[in-house]
Amino acid sequence: MNPNVDPRAGKPAPETMLVDVPKLLDAYTALRPDPAESTQRVGFGTSGHRGSSFDRSFNEWHVLAITQAICDYRRQKGISGPLFIGIDTHALSKPAFESALEVLVANEVTVAISAGDEYTPTPAVSHAILVYNRRRLDGRADGIVVTPSHNPPSDGGFKYNPPNGGPAETDVTSWIQQRANALLESKLDGVKRLSYRQARRSSLVQEHDYLTRYVDDLKNIIDFDVIRNAGVRMAVDPLGGAGVHYWKPIAQRYGIDLAVVSDTVDPTFRFMTVDWDGKIRMDPSSPYAMQRLIGLKDRYDVAFACDTDHDRHGVVSRSAGLMPANHYLSVMVDYLFRHRPQWGDKASVGKTVVSSSMIDRVTERLGRRLYEVPVGFKWFADGLFDGSLGFGCEESAGASMLRHDGQVWTTDKDGIVPSLLAAEMTARMGKDPGELYVELTEALGKPYTSRVDAVANAQQKAKLAKLSPQQLQSSELAGEKIEQVLDRAPGNNAPIGGIKVMAQSGWFAARPSGTEEIYKIYGESFRSDAHLKEILREAQSIVDAALAE
Repeated sequence: MNPNVDPRAGKPAPETMLVDVPKLLDAYTALRPDPAESTQRVGFGTSGHRGSSFDRSFNEWHVLAITQAICDYRRQKGISGPLFIGIDTHALSKPAFESALEVLVANEVTVAISAGDEYTPTPAVSHAILVYNRRRLDGRADGIVVTPSHNPPSDGGFKYNPPNGGPAETDVTSWIQQRANALLESKLDGVKRLSYRQARRSSLVQEHDYLTRYVDDLKNIIDFDVIRNAGVRMAVDPLGGAGVHYWKPIAQRYGIDLAVVSDTVDPTFRFMTVDWDGKIRMDPSSPYAMQRLIGLKDRYDVAFACDTDHDRHGVVSRSAGLMPANHYLSVMVDYLFRHRPQWGDKASVGKTVVSSSMIDRVTERLGRRLYEVPVGFKWFADGLFDGSLGFGCEESAGASMLRHDGQVWTTDKDGIVPSLLAAEMTARMGKDPGELYVELTEALGKPYTSRVDAVANAQQKAKLAKLSPQQLQSSELAGEKIEQVLDRAPGNNAPIGGIKVMAQSGWFAARPSGTEEIYKIYGESFRSDAHLKEILREAQSIVDAALAE
């Protein structure tokens, strides 16, 4: 339903679209940001600082400044344990890692790097932080993940995870952002730095086997016995991402029938099919980007993929093909809270305001409390940490959950565990996730859901983020009385950075992306596809009016 789909979407990426990696890497060191330009300053979105070296928005100076700011923050807060650091397979991730290590060691920080220079998924970093900090009151660890997630190959990203293991909260990222920009303005005066060779040889740099420790612990969150005994046939496409070498050890360690579609790592990501907007994007929830795995759906009972840092999942069922993220998240909620008895009666369900209302209906039927928050997984970190949230999820295919015993697993998104859970539920229920979703709709109603993405500059995004209920002129949405207009999330009263408009059988939300130069309109109807189209049409008119002011 997105009217802005590029004609190349879903087709193999042409050679002319591939990023020039040598030029990208040269720009990382050769180009320096101008802090007087807002687009070239450090800016933490919903998950870290992201940009491209070509645009002077992710360059060596950014990483040096951010890393020094993190070191300063650690000193201020008395964080004295090791810092766990991991990188994904984007071209800019390795040089950014090297820059960060130069500053961390110069600041006398003990750094845990991946054994054998292995790529490290986001959930493996969060897992490592939490395991290290278990029962520690001081000397606690934190972490950095060098990744722009599913963003295009020309992008780089840098994210800080404090000792709770999750994405840093806004007050933390605001402090780091302000300090980093001050360092940029001073031309890095105040940044401590060694050469990479000196840093790498330092005794402060210690190898950590993220892969083995994460894989060995998976038995405490996934029931591999039921998968193995049922003989579920699975396939995974790592999309050339950080977990590319994790899947074969998982299959071998637990004796499951799991085929790895491809273990190719290529920083141009030339093996991808083009996403909706004509860009290469490793998004496992996009049918355009997931064409390779969708084409294999009939060969396996269930298949799955993860994005570049493996914190998002995409599930392909034989019955339904690629499942929309909201569909699978709803099935996960229903399954988990029926098959994790040790979680207890108090564990709640967390979702973002733009996730499907089907999750609300499933949660209500289960008799659980719903915790609805703005976009950003950081809002779930504390609840997952203390066990008050059994499950947290966001519409963009991000989720994490508790261990079997109700203890914390990760407080950041984990794409690997939800993928494997699709096999567990297929084995135990004798139906794939697509069939289980149909059962939910028969009991609770069928939602029609879509999202429209459109390009927006920084000024337009700022206008959209400040939309308020008072700016809404209409009293009806697609022929129904508007019951509620939100600019704050019901769960924690935090600003949602846009608005959500709700009627009896449908809703829409509009907000700017926190990671890319686009805005998003989410819509859902429990009546019909035609009703959904009317909701989206009216939502687009509201957004157009707001951007025109």
